[in-house]
Amino acid sequence: MSAAPYERSRPADTLAGFLAAASIFVSLTGIAYRPLRLIPFATLLALIAIAIGGRHERLATYAVFIGAVSFMLGLAAAVITSNPLW
Repeated sequence: MSAAPYERSRPADTLAGFLAAASIFVSLTGIAYRPLRLIPFATLLALIAIAIGGRHERLATYAVFIGAVSFMLGLAAAVITSNPLW
């Protein structure tokens, strides 16, 4: 038997994890397709996930950093390849 009690996760923790994972997916998709349309939305999702907090706070923090890097890479790729930004 474990001495530590089992902690159930709150529904808000689960929602924060899903929002952070969705934010990472949308940020990485935004590098290849319309960075100004997708990546700010993904960063907003990540900030909402951080505000919810809980068990997935570190994942949400990574999602914000991935969004920032994706924004820079997406804009650079769009300008270099002469693709539309939005």
